[in-house]
Amino acid sequence: MTRALLPNDPRRLGDYELLGRLGEGGMGAVYLGRRPGGRLVAVKVIRPEYAWDTEFRGRFRSEVNRAREVPGFCTAAVLDADPDHATPYLVVEYVDGPSLHEVIKQEGPLSGGTLHSVAVGVATALAAIHGAGVIHRDLKPQNVLFSLGTPKVIDFGIARALEATSRHTRTDQMVGTVGYMAPERFDDRDSGPPADVFAWGVLVAFAATGRTPFRGDSPAATAGRILTQPPDLTGLDGPLRELVASALAKEPADRPTAHELLDRLVASGPSGELARRPELQAAASAVAALPAERVRTDARPGRRRPGRVLVAAAVAAIVLVGGGLLGMHMLATLRADPASFRDGASSGPAAAASGTAGRPPAVAAATGVQRPTLIDRLDRPGQWKPTPVDEDAAGWCSFKNNRMVATTNLSGVYECTGPTETFGGEQTIEVDATVLDQGACAMIWFRVVDTSGYQASFCRADVRLGLNDDGEVKGERKAASAAFRPGRTHRAGVAVRGDTAYLTVDGTTALTMPLTDPQLAAGRVQFGALNDANDGSSSAAFADAELRSPTVGRPPKFADLLGKGPVTSAAKLYSYDSAADAAVVEPVLYLSGPDYCTLFKLKSDDEKCEQETAIVESHLRLSIPVRAEPAFATWEDADGEGRCVGTMTGGGTCPIKEPEFTGWLRENPQALIGISTSGGVVTRLAEMYSP
Repeated sequence: MTRALLPNDPRRLGDYELLGRLGEGGMGAVYLGRRPGGRLVAVKVIRPEYAWDTEFRGRFRSEVNRAREVPGFCTAAVLDADPDHATPYLVVEYVDGPSLHEVIKQEGPLSGGTLHSVAVGVATALAAIHGAGVIHRDLKPQNVLFSLGTPKVIDFGIARALEATSRHTRTDQMVGTVGYMAPERFDDRDSGPPADVFAWGVLVAFAATGRTPFRGDSPAATAGRILTQPPDLTGLDGPLRELVASALAKEPADRPTAHELLDRLVASGPSGELARRPELQAAASAVAALPAERVRTDARPGRRRPGRVLVAAAVAAIVLVGGGLLGMHMLATLRADPASFRDGASSGPAAAASGTAGRPPAVAAATGVQRPTLIDRLDRPGQWKPTPVDEDAAGWCSFKNNRMVATTNLSGVYECTGPTETFGGEQTIEVDATVLDQGACAMIWFRVVDTSGYQASFCRADVRLGLNDDGEVKGERKAASAAFRPGRTHRAGVAVRGDTAYLTVDGTTALTMPLTDPQLAAGRVQFGALNDANDGSSSAAFADAELRSPTVGRPPKFADLLGKGPVTSAAKLYSYDSAADAAVVEPVLYLSGPDYCTLFKLKSDDEKCEQETAIVESHLRLSIPVRAEPAFATWEDADGEGRCVGTMTGGGTCPIKEPEFTGWLRENPQALIGISTSGGVVTRLAEMYSP
């Protein structure tokens, strides 16, 4: 059913005229559009809050490209997309027919040949989708539409653009509908094609009975039944019941593949049923002849969490899937503006992307940063950690004279232990590097996965870029440079733009190299030293590290905790080290639901506006010094009268001692706090009030 456009709806996107509204989902609004030539299409426009995020845009672009490879057998074809539009959009085939959910609601459960045809059609679509290397991730009756009686699956693969970005990889932030989620989606394993097969089983059971086989009184109860109980298949009989039961196995490895589903359905269906549906029979036969799915099953075998923990994780996921807020862990998908941290002035990475001669090319409209973004002065342990000095060790990292020093010993190379965050896509890495010995090189490794990654070397007589494949350097390129003579400090950098890496010295490109290994699309960043003389030990020093990725648009400003003046803000506290007088924090905005919707210009009837509170992450992780004896405060008081409750920015007000605060932090890792700084130094840490 098409509804009239709302006053704020766009009237045209690219070449497409928008005629009316078809609906609205988790990713955004869906419009009926007309392309040049008059063909009707469905145009899916992404929510504004996702448009800030270049990581989402990159995932969206990748998933759209994959989805366009899906053959058009029982699927709605992906026709066009513009990931770079101010609000990214996707254009798909318009299916002028009701959804399976609407059919069941209006006409009741299906049976006989009609039910079998739905099972065959959806299995055909899954086999085609998986064969193209795509996973649906949100298969449900609303995503199965009928075109002249033939089922067509829509929205395949696109949900991964939401879920697979780094902010959606936790179990408490999943995309999907609870009743159709496989057990592995609630524990610590990734989901793959078997999760779609599980959803197929739930969907067919719903089509046959009008209810899902794990239905409970609440989403939490439904999740608990999915994790612990057998399915209720009352009303479903014969071979189809057996096939649905096998698709609903708790373990992914125990389920048939989509191709196996299709083979068994064709062999076991009512006599002559497919012959009466030649279009469906042709699609099933064509897909059955295609190669089996190219998608790797991501569900990892191994130890499962105890059932109680699984159910708890499921409950956390359910609240967020439904669009609500669980405590203070609903994290919005936005990015920080560097200008808000540096009084409007861009530092190293911005200069590296300025597009001036000799520098890496600019990124269009790059005014913000993308997760993960890290800033560490490296003047004390923070996001990088020291290791003990040991004559029998390969090397060590230490903090001396406001710098981190990497030293090789028994090995020719040594990497300091740093952040575990994964960087992918466009990025800029910059650090002040100093070679301390004649035979030493300062090293930056990027896109590191296990023991492989790309490496940039800053040495006494030259600079280098190469691929380190498990200790073997391949395709290394060199350029003469006297910048890193021992004792001299320069800004060493790596910028990744598209499929090219740029090695920079003081912001100017010295070397470029194509990034050719498809297995190294993303990875960790490490600093360290290389002994280029193979004689004794060697050292390199590092300071003022900044790891950033550009984004499009201009996100809201967050508190400048490193600024000169006094600042109070809400923040996530990742660690507090009293011995090193250091903390690792992330500034956040802690907002009421209405303020959240005002900030991001959402309509007042959006469900997010009804939330009591919402958190907007900056995705900028800072290592920041702490005063020798900071103040600590709590929001909990013994009499329970609420006298310690402070503000949404400043946290609690009742003073406590450091052991009480650190004890609370151990029980609440990555807790939300009120933080006060002066001159870039933390003066107060307060437990944040949580309603």
